[in-house]
Amino acid sequence: MSSAALPFRLPPPPGGRVDLLIVAGEHSGDEHAARMVRELRAKQPGLAVAALGGPALTAAGAQLLHDLTSSSVVGLVEVLKNYSFFRALFAEALRWIGEHRPRAVCFVDYPGLNLRLAAALRERGLSVKGGGKIRTLYYISPQIWAWKAGRRFAMARDLDALAVIFPFEVKCYADTALPVEFVGHPFVASDYAAPVRYDASGPILLLPGSRVQAVRRIFPVLLAGFREFGRGAAVVLYPSDDILAVLRAEEASANVRLQRTGATVAASAVLTSSGTMSMHCALAGIPGAVAYRANPLTYVLGKMLVQVEHLGIANLLLGEPMYPEFIQGAATPEALAAELRACTADAARRERTAAQAARLRSLLAQPARSADSAGSPQAGSGPAGGTAADWLARHL
Repeated sequence: MSSAALPFRLPPPPGGRVDLLIVAGEHSGDEHAARMVRELRAKQPGLAVAALGGPALTAAGAQLLHDLTSSSVVGLVEVLKNYSFFRALFAEALRWIGEHRPRAVCFVDYPGLNLRLAAALRERGLSVKGGGKIRTLYYISPQIWAWKAGRRFAMARDLDALAVIFPFEVKCYADTALPVEFVGHPFVASDYAAPVRYDASGPILLLPGSRVQAVRRIFPVLLAGFREFGRGAAVVLYPSDDILAVLRAEEASANVRLQRTGATVAASAVLTSSGTMSMHCALAGIPGAVAYRANPLTYVLGKMLVQVEHLGIANLLLGEPMYPEFIQGAATPEALAAELRACTADAARRERTAAQAARLRSLLAQPARSADSAGSPQAGSGPAGGTAADWLARHL
């Protein structure tokens, strides 16, 4: 991101009216929010939606105020480098909300920005929790079960409702007054088109992620592992032109194809970062491994603060390493190549992965909508059922 973009003004809503503002700062959040908005607008065609998000929300019919997906960063060091940008964005978002007064703001993941915005709306008296009229909603919980668990009390203070996509997360808020519902994971919805599928004869899939800084560190590791494996072809998926530029800089060989996300890709095995796409692959039953390298300072601080046994969410949900994890110096070409050999040649490994994928799909299935789900649930009462769009409609 460039300082040339600062200062800037977010555009006003067409016609001066806005019902819902979505704030989604990453590609995955943009896609999840877009699915929710499409379903909601199909039921309420006149709903005026604006977004700090990305291209998926634009395609779903939201007015894009600023493309946050092109600005997302991960890790303490990267955030500090871009502090002036986020400070300006924060101030301008607050100004825009204060001027145009949406009925509700729905924050999607991205807690570094979103939790601060929710607190500021309360402090300024704009949100319901601050005595105002704007409802503050949150879709996709921060990973409080991994680190900074105390955030749940600030969230209860600042938010009107929370929708979570992992069933165990409801209990994480049981000691607060925040109404929390499990709405199912979007990747297992009946109408969801998965971006990957398993094919024993397919290429190797390399998934370095969607953030520029992380991809710069992780892609060379994945590529080196594939080269050491030394067989067949590979496909690398990327979500944006910024990521494509990073991939091209590595000058991969002719048997490594760079492909933009969109069409479904078949793969026999995967080397992936620990992000959203790793969950897609796990649900599709593609055997593989997680490789991750962070900024050294970020990694050291993370080791001190994060309290989880596994980095990959599929591994956490299952309580076992569906995808063996190779972090920092452990992510060597030899180790990753050995995983690819096991994934493509070991029938027992493939069968175990298929069974684990079935367990994941069962764990994450959307709860059935109850007959009395039109009302809002009370804190700690569990899900009213239905989709994320149903949950959002109940709170608008």
